[in-house]
Amino acid sequence: MAGKANPCGKMRPVEKPYEIWTSRDGSWEHRVLKKYQFDDNKPYAHWFVAVKSPFTYGGWEYGDSYAKGVKSGSTRTYVDPTIEAKP
Repeated sequence: MAGKANPCGKMRPVEKPYEIWTSRDGSWEHRVLKKYQFDDNKPYAHWFVAVKSPFTYGGWEYGDSYAKGVKSGSTRTYVDPTIEAKP
C-alpha cells in the first residue's frame, strides 16, 4: 500500500522552515525543519526542530521533538505557503 508523499520530509535550513511555532509569551520559538510523517495528529508524530529560548542565549538548539509538545502552549505564526496548499 503506497502512501502519500511527505512534502515536509526533506531537511531545510533554519532560515527557511516549514513552520514556525511561538510560545504565548514570545520567549520560545520552534522552527520546523523536517517532519518525519506529514500527519501531525498521530500519537507519536515528531519533527526535527530548531529552538530558540531564554536558555539558548540567542542561538539555536537542534533536535527531534514531538509535534504534540511543540503545539501545546504555542501558536503557529508561519506556514510555508507551498506546503499549506497541499492536502
